[in-house]
Amino acid sequence: MVEKTVRASKESIRLPSEADQAERFGKARSAQATAILEDYVELIDDLLKSEGEARPTDIARRLGVSHATAIKSIARLKREGLATSKLYRGVFLTPEGSALAAKVRDRHRLVVDLLIAVGVPEHCAELDAEGIEHHVSDAALAAFARFLGGSEMSGRRGKPD
Repeated sequence: MVEKTVRASKESIRLPSEADQAERFGKARSAQATAILEDYVELIDDLLKSEGEARPTDIARRLGVSHATAIKSIARLKREGLATSKLYRGVFLTPEGSALAAKVRDRHRLVVDLLIAVGVPEHCAELDAEGIEHHVSDAALAAFARFLGGSEMSGRRGKPD
């Protein structure tokens, strides 16, 4: 926890201890690794609910990736026990995949609601939430919910009471 001050041009930079900084970067790397899986399960759940099926071609188009990339990520979802597929029928979520999709969707809504509450335009809040939602801690999410006047992630829209 020892901070080190470094002089860089005209300003001072306070470096955290090596252990603290490594923990911060490790958290970011971990979030990046799970972000792709979370985006896939959320999209698959959305497609299943709105269209009745989630085909790899549709998943690839909606995520803006190649078909091969989508197939590779879907295979990872299957290995992780989050999805299954049926020949000529597309991709389906396991109960664990559905639970993760619901958690990700709630987290996304809470981050969007917070951004809108502090004055970010809705379109921009939706775009920004796509990145933030994967990196925010449970403690921060609880604080966001308290700020918005709720005790849980409820997908509530609007400004704080």
